[in-house]
Amino acid sequence: MPATYLESLQKDGFVVIPSVIPPSSTEFTTLKEAAATATKNTRTGTWPYFRTVPKQFPPWPTNVPPPASEGGIWGVQHLLHPDMPGREEFAKFYFDERILGVVEELLGLDSTAKDGEEKLVMELFNLLVAPETHGFALRWHRDDIPETVGPEEEEKLLASKSPGGRQSHAQYNLALCDDASLIVVPGSHRRVRTETERNADPYENDLPGQLVVELKAGDAVFYDSNILHRGVYKAKEEGGEESRLTLHGSVGIKEAGEGDADGSKKVRATAVLQHGVGAWVHRKDAAFGIGGRAEKMRANLVAMGTGEGVGYSLQG
Repeated sequence: MPATYLESLQKDGFVVIPSVIPPSSTEFTTLKEAAATATKNTRTGTWPYFRTVPKQFPPWPTNVPPPASEGGIWGVQHLLHPDMPGREEFAKFYFDERILGVVEELLGLDSTAKDGEEKLVMELFNLLVAPETHGFALRWHRDDIPETVGPEEEEKLLASKSPGGRQSHAQYNLALCDDASLIVVPGSHRRVRTETERNADPYENDLPGQLVVELKAGDAVFYDSNILHRGVYKAKEEGGEESRLTLHGSVGIKEAGEGDADGSKKVRATAVLQHGVGAWVHRKDAAFGIGGRAEKMRANLVAMGTGEGVGYSLQG
């Protein structure tokens, strides 16, 4: 068995960490209530940033979500936005040392605060939810590598995005309800697709070696964003409680891609800024007021730019 989180991530492409937040804790209850409120606000049209069924990638529609009868939403965007109700609770979790400590290990950092310099970059923090009326599925994909590339280009891109087995960012899901939505192919983050995978239906229900990542409430999974993966979303019961409230975050490393000939720094900026975070993160009221580290991480994101004209990693 791998001895560390990094070893597990390098071997399998994901690592599950049980009970990051104990479900019996006041912290968990408060965070879940904030997530449920954010979901309600988004479904009723008072929060304008969301992901809509059946669309998988940005750009997303804005302002008014489609009604539940047309699919509704499967995600709430920008939990750290200064206008988001419950933002303080979301920020306390996002910048918590329990999370950032795992991020540091996965990114190979001994210390992010040496000589006062912050190595981590605030990136994205969103919420994944269950559609109201009918389920849907995402297609098999890698987050930063188009499915249209051939084997040679795919191999080159995989190597450039994870030099030495480490990515330029850490990505995670933390479940506030039991969650079995994420499906992965372990080990696929370090190899090109097999002929079976390359020729499979984009929504294939049974790829060889696939695994359903089962999370209990309070568990987190960190995963390589270029592992072959998809999401399968079951609709919540009509009139029932929310059946999926999963915090979906990413944290970057400041130096990633600087001076790279393959332009990997620009690639990461696209992956982050394509979601619109650059439009508000520079605002004066975007300061968190929970310590210097959060502000330094926010400043590192501001330095990436507004995202205007940056384009999209994947579309559809």
